[in-house]
This record gives sequence, C-alpha cells and structure tokens, in this order.
Amino acid sequence: MATQVFSEAELERLRGFPEIDREQLVQFFTLTPSDDAFVRSHRGAINRLGVSIQLCTLPWLGFVPDDVASAPVHAVQRLREHLGIPAATLSSYGARDQTRTGHLVEVAKLLGWRPAGEVEFKELDQFLATRALEHDSPTLLFRLACDYLRSSRVIRPGPDWLSRRVAAAREVARAETYQRIEPVLNARTALRSELDGLLVVDPDLGSTRLHWLRTGPTRPSPAAVKAELAKYAFLRGLDADALDVSMLPAERRRFLATIGRRSTAQALSRREPERRYPILLTLLAQCAVDVLDEVVQLFDQAVSATDHRAERSSRRSWPPGPRRPRTAWDCSTRCSRCSPTPTSPTRPWGPCSETASAWTVCAGPESPGRVVSHPTTGTWRWSRPPTPT
Repeated sequence: MATQVFSEAELERLRGFPEIDREQLVQFFTLTPSDDAFVRSHRGAINRLGVSIQLCTLPWLGFVPDDVASAPVHAVQRLREHLGIPAATLSSYGARDQTRTGHLVEVAKLLGWRPAGEVEFKELDQFLATRALEHDSPTLLFRLACDYLRSSRVIRPGPDWLSRRVAAAREVARAETYQRIEPVLNARTALRSELDGLLVVDPDLGSTRLHWLRTGPTRPSPAAVKAELAKYAFLRGLDADALDVSMLPAERRRFLATIGRRSTAQALSRREPERRYPILLTLLAQCAVDVLDEVVQLFDQAVSATDHRAERSSRRSWPPGPRRPRTAWDCSTRCSRCSPTPTSPTRPWGPCSETASAWTVCAGPESPGRVVSHPTTGTWRWSRPPTPT
C-alpha cells in the first residue's frame, strides 16, 4: 500500500506556520478579556507572549507547530502591542520542551480541545473512508481530515501520521467499491470477459473497443450520426444501457469513469481485477448515456445545418427587395386570403385588383407556376399558366 502522499518538503511545510491574511489575523489573534487574564497569569514576558501565540494558533490551525518562534511577524507584533511587551526575541521560548508542552496542555484545557486518542482515531478513519468513496484526491482528503479534527476540537497529529491514515482510507474505499459492484459482475458470467475484451485490439477497427468508444465525432454529419449509432448498438449488445451502478456515489462513478477515459488500454490491463473492473464497468455505463446524448445532439445539428443550407439556397432564388419572402411557404401565407379559381387561374391574390399584365414575373418560364410581384404595391402572388385547350 502506497503511503507517501506528500514529499518531504511538503511535510515540512505542513508542520510549520502558513502565511496569514488580515482577516485571519483579526479573527484569531484578538485576545478576549478572559484570554488576557489567562495569559497574564504566567510569569515572564517571553512566557506570556509564547502562551498567547499558542492560545491563538490552536483554533487557527488545529495544532501548534513546535517552532513557536517562527509564528507570523504581524501576529506576534499584534500580541506584543496588546500585552505591552517590548520587542524581544522568541528564540528563548520553549528552550525546555516541558515548558512549551505544559503551556499547550493548559491552552487546550482552556479552549476545550483534547489530544487524539483511540476513539478519535477510529472516528477519523470512518470519516475518511466515507469521504474517500466520494473523493480520491489525497490532498483533498488530508484537508478534509484537518477540518474534521478542527471542528471536533481534536489536536491534529503530525502530517506524516495523518497522511498514512489518508492512504489507508483510500485503500478501504477501493475495496469497498469492488465489494459493491461485485454482485453486478456475478450477475452475468460473461461480463468480466466482455469488459476485458474492450482492451483487446479489434482487427476490423484497427484499435481497441475502448479507444473506439472514447473517440467522439469531429463534426456533425450523417456519417458521424451513423458511427455513433454503431457505438450505441454495440453498447446495447453488452446491455450497457441496463447496467445499474447506483450503489456507488455519483462522485465515485465520475472519478472511475474519468480514469477509464484518460488511461490507456495497456495501463488498465495491468491493473488488478479489483481496480480494473470497477473502472471499466462505470465507464461502460457512462458511455451508454453519453453516446445516446451524442446521437441526439448530432442528429439535431445535422438537421439544423441542412435546414440552414436550404434556407440560404431559397434566399438566393428570390429577387432582391426589402419585402421578398424567405421561403415559398412565406409567399403562400402572404397570399392566403384568396386563391386562384378554375376560371381565373391568374387571378391576383390578396387585396390587389390590378390586371395580370401589371405584374412582374419573378420565376423562370419553365416553372409550372410562377411567383410574380406588383411593381408599386410589392404584393406577391402565385401565377399559374393557362390550361391548354
């Protein structure tokens, strides 16, 4: 089990004081009257300053670094001004470990904090195991653990110990993930072999099925719709649309599917079955949803593009003018208040009563019907040629 979550430089940084902003300075390094009385009960200016730093640091960080003298300069200056202590070095504070440790015990008792024991460790492990099912990031889990201990008023142990608890929680989450999806794998005897088949190169495709499923279309076209339909048919053949992985948290499913999309087939094939099958199963279920959405979107885009091209083509076929209709349907709706009669096939449509000779032909003579417009009113109509006798 890998336990190295942070590098040595990062661990050293986590053991010390971080930078502090003005909001934190005011919030945590302001002594209340009871705090002031507690600090002034100690003998010696250096001890009072050291105790005040520990008193303010514990609620801020959830622990007190061993090197109290390395506290932020602005925080130390603020406490000095409040206590009326002249400028002095803190290097002599805590020369005896018992002094600093004794002061920390007093501070923790005053604030209601307690050191971590067996009960706190067990509760922390349960909390991390639950969170690890949702978030696998070790840095995020470490930060969540620190927040949990701070909210419980438990003094944070060293970062190296806490990082080991984070690594153990990630392993517990992986084992729990496999236990939850194992009934799905056992429900179909051939499911494991089908999942492994995704990692094998298909001679017809020239690549693995995994790569084929992960490769999306580049532009909307009938060929792209057909290719996505082929993917969906393949997924339906594996019953991917019926896979139920709801026993895993949504964040866990998204995390596993992301690993499946980013990992190569070789990398996945080298993983242990307890890690490989949850990734492939969640990826297969997610692909069934994504491919279906992609088919619908591509079909909509292809239809919209075809309609747009037809609209542009119809625009070019009409004569220029501010009142020309966009399509033949618009022309017919403009003239829908009256229609040609068998006895008068070229009767003007709409309120126009001018003779047919006053109209201008707007379509080729080879058309069985022609769209004509009046030069003055701009009204459109559909002109039918007389029936030969």
